[in-house]
Amino acid sequence: MFMYSTVYQSTMTNAGLWMIVSFLVALCAGIVLYFTFLNPKNADHYTGFTKKIFDFLSFRTMSLEAILKICYLVIAIYVTIMSFSYIAESFIAFLLTLIIGNILVRLIFESCLLILMIHSRLVEISNKLPSAKEEKKKDKEEK
Repeated sequence: MFMYSTVYQSTMTNAGLWMIVSFLVALCAGIVLYFTFLNPKNADHYTGFTKKIFDFLSFRTMSLEAILKICYLVIAIYVTIMSFSYIAESFIAFLLTLIIGNILVRLIFESCLLILMIHSRLVEISNKLPSAKEEKKKDKEEK
């Protein structure tokens, strides 16, 4: 019993140390990546795979839309299949679950996607507007 508790304590100590070291390495790597790879000045220098990684890590591309669409399909299929379990009990419960369940799932996911679509449209509008720096340059040139 004594040997088991010693081994357990040693394992817990090693796990605790590993967690601290992992956190410190991740912290340093995150800071270095942020100031080197994710520097906005470097955005035009990347092509191909590195461009995709840069866009992903700098949140220029949103993966939530694809994930939401997949989740919607899975949940809608689940509600449809699950509704058939009510046929033996009540045909009305089956129809309500089949129709209203799928409508509710659709409304919830459409609401989530609507927020994402509003975000993407606002980004498009923001990109089309002249930036504050460009406006200051124009003002200086006019003076």
